[in-house]
Amino acid sequence: MDGACTGAHSGPMETTFESLVRAEFAPKTTYLNTASTGLLPARTVDALREAVESAAAGRPTDMFADVEAARAAFARLTGVPDRRVAAGASVAVYTGLIAASLPEGAEVLTAEGDFSSVLNPFHVRRDLKVRTVPLERVAESVRPGTALVAVSAAQSADGRVADLDAIREAARAHGARTYVDASQAAGWLPLDAGAYDFVSAVAFKWLLCPRGVAFLVVPDDLGGLTPVFAGWVAGERPWDSCYGPVEELARSARRFDESPALFSYAGARRSLELVEELGVRAVRDHDLALAGRFTAGLARLGHEPVPAPGSPIVSVPGLGHRQPALSRAGVEVSDRAGSLRAAFHVYNTPADVDRLLNVLSG
Repeated sequence: MDGACTGAHSGPMETTFESLVRAEFAPKTTYLNTASTGLLPARTVDALREAVESAAAGRPTDMFADVEAARAAFARLTGVPDRRVAAGASVAVYTGLIAASLPEGAEVLTAEGDFSSVLNPFHVRRDLKVRTVPLERVAESVRPGTALVAVSAAQSADGRVADLDAIREAARAHGARTYVDASQAAGWLPLDAGAYDFVSAVAFKWLLCPRGVAFLVVPDDLGGLTPVFAGWVAGERPWDSCYGPVEELARSARRFDESPALFSYAGARRSLELVEELGVRAVRDHDLALAGRFTAGLARLGHEPVPAPGSPIVSVPGLGHRQPALSRAGVEVSDRAGSLRAAFHVYNTPADVDRLLNVLSG
């Protein structure tokens, strides 16, 4: 990894991190686009291939066991019991579930320019009062009468990290609930999901899973949510709930499960195992070291990114138009609203950072 974990690890710990990553990833490009889609580990690709080939041969494996293993792994990664975790495929669906639970006229406080999946379901309900403020002002903008604060832990467009502690405390002080979308944070940001009322995340970014996997964390009392899309998998005994109305919903967050994309979960189980083996804090140290290297290099080139301390996502205004040429040069980044967005993760190295800087300077 060419010193990718500079200052973060030493001795056997560094070797373990490096050897795990080397065994799982061998990208053919300078891939710096995890904020769009994470790369799949080799073990995940193997699991997907095995599941597909078994199904094609008429010997399908028990992929529902993979769903439960993935649920348990996400629970461990976010510090909650697995009974509080629902398994699905979409953050927007889970935002819609929460939006449907709010009473008419309820005020929802959101961050300006946040990702649509955490915003739009509230706007679709025309009887809700949605108030939008700059991310940095969310905590101070909670007021009496605010029913819910909905915010991404890290902003998709530019990587800015929300002050979740301040938001949580402000919400508690005013009797508001909290809903955190951790899609751009879960996997690199240590997160105590139990500190918030609801936490959702897709897993195909920093958690390195196939598309089609998402999770929702709910309170122990299930948060007053009505399982409006509940099907047979939401039953306490799913295989006895296939016909007619479900007689008994699951007593846990599983009542909010979507019918799972089973092949995706067969892979997700392995991806989440790897994230656990690497350790979220070690991943964070690695990713932030690379983001810091890039930010320092940008300064030497005369460019200033959007301030996003503590984030592995670096967004550079005015450089988004360089994305097609970078891609042709084998460097994969994103163009978001005219800004060049680079996202650094476990499979990246200092050489990747330097390659991006060299192409930008060229």
